[in-house]
Amino acid sequence: MKKYFAELVGTMVLVLMGCGSAVFAGNAADAVGQGVGTLGVALAFGLSVVAMAYAIGGISGCHINPAITFGVYLSGRMKGKDAIMYIIFQIIGAIIASAIIYAMVCAGGHNGPTCTGSNGWSGDVTMCEAFIAEAVFTCVFVLVVLGATDPKKGAGNFAGLAIGLTLVLVHIVCIPITGTSVNPARSIGPAIFQGGEALCQLWLFIVAPLVGAAISALIWKLIGEK
Repeated sequence: MKKYFAELVGTMVLVLMGCGSAVFAGNAADAVGQGVGTLGVALAFGLSVVAMAYAIGGISGCHINPAITFGVYLSGRMKGKDAIMYIIFQIIGAIIASAIIYAMVCAGGHNGPTCTGSNGWSGDVTMCEAFIAEAVFTCVFVLVVLGATDPKKGAGNFAGLAIGLTLVLVHIVCIPITGTSVNPARSIGPAIFQGGEALCQLWLFIVAPLVGAAISALIWKLIGEK
């Protein structure tokens, strides 16, 4: 049970810090430092992963992402029961974090474009482009996770840093397209409180990352296993 609760806490921190940076400081002209922009939000997500990797990595492996859990499961590194429980607790953690952000927004009268940091696509970005982006970047991210955490070929104590920096890189490229999910739990929590279009588009941020994770597991079996 401890590892499941660790996943809840880790995902809560990821969503609270990452989405919180997007909501309160991403492009806010009146924010401290005049807004952190794309790079700042990307760093918030990546540093959250690094922090949690060293905080709970020894307890649960610090997946804090259903796509990672799915990829790890398909790679044969965990049992189905554990995978399901990880995902359930990850989603709960994301919902708790989103509730906290939403409560702060309501209490402070925030007037930004999003009240929870939800994902979505609009304007010149098509659904097809969004799906491809989420699937491909999730594939890259999960592939790094599988490689960095491999018992024999992995990065050892540096795995958390490698994974966190990869998430920063993914966000830098993908934020202008979808806001960057590559994590179904990270999308589910904010969408619940954002409502409207965020909920209508939520399916893509569940399906595409899982497709990407499945592809990464296949690639790792081809290049990483004997």
